[in-house]
Amino acid sequence: MTIQEALDQYNSWKFRLSAYEMALSIINIDRMTVAPSDGSAYRDERTAYLSGEKFSIETDPSILPVLDLLIGQPGVDSDIRREAELYRREFMKIHVIPKEEYVAFSKAATSSYDAWLKARQNNDYSIFEPHLKGMIEWQKKLYGYRKSDRPLYEQMLDDYEPGTDIAFYDRFFDRLKERLIPLIQKVQNAEPIDDSFLKQSFPEELQKKWTSDVLLPYLGFTKNWGYQNETEHPFTAWTCENDCRTTTRYEEYNMTAAIFSTIHEVGHAWYEHNVSPKFDGTILSTGISSGMHESQSRFCENYLGRSFPFWKANYTSLQNTFPDQLRDIPLEQFVRAVNASKCGLIRTAADELTYPVHILIRYELEKGLFGGSIPFEQLKEAWNDLYRQYLGVEVPSDCEGILQDVHWSDGSFGYFPTYALGSAFAAQFYHRMREEIAVDNYLERSEYCTCIDWLKTHIHRYGALYPAAKIMELSTGEPFNPGYYLDYLEEKYSRLYYL
Repeated sequence: MTIQEALDQYNSWKFRLSAYEMALSIINIDRMTVAPSDGSAYRDERTAYLSGEKFSIETDPSILPVLDLLIGQPGVDSDIRREAELYRREFMKIHVIPKEEYVAFSKAATSSYDAWLKARQNNDYSIFEPHLKGMIEWQKKLYGYRKSDRPLYEQMLDDYEPGTDIAFYDRFFDRLKERLIPLIQKVQNAEPIDDSFLKQSFPEELQKKWTSDVLLPYLGFTKNWGYQNETEHPFTAWTCENDCRTTTRYEEYNMTAAIFSTIHEVGHAWYEHNVSPKFDGTILSTGISSGMHESQSRFCENYLGRSFPFWKANYTSLQNTFPDQLRDIPLEQFVRAVNASKCGLIRTAADELTYPVHILIRYELEKGLFGGSIPFEQLKEAWNDLYRQYLGVEVPSDCEGILQDVHWSDGSFGYFPTYALGSAFAAQFYHRMREEIAVDNYLERSEYCTCIDWLKTHIHRYGALYPAAKIMELSTGEPFNPGYYLDYLEEKYSRLYYL
């Protein structure tokens, strides 16, 4: 086989694979936003079939020698070689799974999501519990086909953040516990910041109008490449650089929930939109590590979105939209309130200081669940115990406890730790960005996209061309250092609470 013949076969294979990925992405977006619930059984069966057809393309044995040739042959373009390496890595993980079992798992995952949604609506974990157990058993079975010597949970962690393992995350979370738990205790003992005005009634229709007319334009999220919808648990999905879909969730008595979930999800969308267009339809666009992706959403949500300059540009319009609620609240008080720290129950509503503890809890639960120290039957109890231990709060309901996250419904075990890792990545990026550009000035002048341009130049455009560690060094000039994250949180919350 000549190089040209290999490239022709490879490009045809990539195109077919990307077509199924696009179709399944759009179906999934529809399922989680506007699709009627009574049609779920029909959709789930056919979605599983399409997943199986995609699986057949991914694991076509004829593509393996093509990938090997492109990896090993001198003179092959370096981008193509990197693509081929990543495709081969994924091939080796899944080709050992029987197709019928992959299809059955896909169907079980969509049914599990439907059960999770119903359980949420009824505040009843027992509806979801058997499906969650099924997802755990499915993952044990599917990973078992790899016949790896590594512990199961380490394989899961590595799938979401290549190069990580339990020892890596143990060290990471130990550092967070050492410095953040005492700080959280000091903050809880300090004079509280009054954020009660944020818990008034903020009509959802007015929230939606402000988001559409003010927030999304400020963020640069335009309709020619992006679209926002609503869902139970906000997420972002995409088919290519110019088709990025975000979702949010509006709550009448928690107005900031939709604001910060919107900024967070648009951060994800910007990452995908800014990946080099030459990577569209390839694994270099879709194979970015979860930690790196979460670093961008957390960066936009917190390091930019909760800052004083961000709100200096946007607060007047918010006051004008909600004059009865915010007329007498000065900008400084509002910004302090949206950064207030309280030990709460809900991860997505958590402040920056307590947020990594929510992730720590999920990490310890997953590690115990797959390591054997937490029996599945005691998972809910373990969840409640860890919230009591780390945050000192009692879990009053399933919706505010074990049912609050969607991730486990499709078997995404090992994903949660990347939220905390991404937050730490973001601190290092933020430190470097502030050395190079006048971040505050751009935010105040409604030039938010100038900050995004910095991220595009240093991070986004590469997609998965390089591992996360190399992107970190290219963008900041040094290896990953969680000290930036800890220093940032200590400085910010010591200042906010006059410690």
